[in-house]
Amino acid sequence: MAHHILSLVIPIYNEEKNLNLLYQKIKEALSAKFNDFEIIFIDDGSKDKSFSVLEEIAKNDTRARVLRLARNFGQTAAMMAGIDESRGDLVVALDGDLQNDPFDVEKMVKKIDEGYDVVSGWRKKRNDSFLNRRLPSCIANWLISYVTGVKLHDYGCTLKIYRKSILENVRLYGEMHRFVPALVFEAGGKIAEMEVNHLPRIYEKTKYGIGRTFKVVLDLLVVKFLTKYFTRPMHFFGGTGMWSFLLGGVMGVWAIVLKLLEGKSFISTPLPLLAVFFVLIGLQFILMGLLAEMLTRIYFETENRQIYKIKERIN
Repeated sequence: MAHHILSLVIPIYNEEKNLNLLYQKIKEALSAKFNDFEIIFIDDGSKDKSFSVLEEIAKNDTRARVLRLARNFGQTAAMMAGIDESRGDLVVALDGDLQNDPFDVEKMVKKIDEGYDVVSGWRKKRNDSFLNRRLPSCIANWLISYVTGVKLHDYGCTLKIYRKSILENVRLYGEMHRFVPALVFEAGGKIAEMEVNHLPRIYEKTKYGIGRTFKVVLDLLVVKFLTKYFTRPMHFFGGTGMWSFLLGGVMGVWAIVLKLLEGKSFISTPLPLLAVFFVLIGLQFILMGLLAEMLTRIYFETENRQIYKIKERIN
């Protein structure tokens, strides 16, 4: 196994009871196998004593680094903060609820050494309720795989390993962390998936439910646009506008034909109104495309801004 510096990125939100056990398990799993690793805990505005526990861990181990965000920004922003602060050549994303097994990291690193840029975990045997967790997850995984063309069994598994170099041009917003494999694939990365353990939750309650599936669908629309049309938005908006123009034109011609051949008055059929409606919609889409093209150029020509604000750092 090649020499690597691992950066474990672990977003934390109200996990005070899990943290010491998680830290001990990480040390037990990695200390004998990897000489260089760091553990980056990102306290995402926890309301319990999570930060105090993390502060104590960091005082006794310089490999443990703690980022305390100014408020609760969400898992994606917390993940992005940890990635930006990481120093290793491999980034290991891990949940803070003890359901990901740190002992899986070693075999995933071996897999990435086969030439992959991302190794994604697959919780084949999940310790979650079927109706509230597994069923929505199955639907979401099928939908994401179908839309993005990147076939994975478990997009929702946080346990993933990334080459740091492949993440340099990936910026995450909203709740996009689960779509990183699709974004990496679009950038030319090579992706593998392997089975990992999924442990039952010991403390606290899960923070996710069936309502999260709707957010996945909305984010998926954004990902599809970003991966296919981000650098050429006029193709999307302009193409839609031209089809709308065409439809409006057909309806207008149809209304004229009915007027000339059958003497049908324009006010006796909705075709003229529909023709005007679709022509106007087409014009709006084309103008939106022009605006999107301008915004895209501004985006690429200006400096990126962060989506989070770090309140304090330890180590």
